[in-house]
Amino acid sequence: MSGRDGGKKKPLKAPKKQNKDMDEDEMAFKQKQKDEQKALDALKAKASGKGPLGGSGIKKSGKK
Repeated sequence: MSGRDGGKKKPLKAPKKQNKDMDEDEMAFKQKQKDEQKALDALKAKASGKGPLGGSGIKKSGKK
């Protein structure tokens, strides 16, 4: 046992996945997902600029 053998062994590399040919339905689905993600990101950016949506926050009754 030499000092170089200690420690965790590296796993073997997995073979690269080959790009399969996508038909038109899959391409349309991917494009639809990208569009939805862009719209969601735009809404997040728009909402982050404003304050809280509730308005007044926690209401207190005034009784002590």
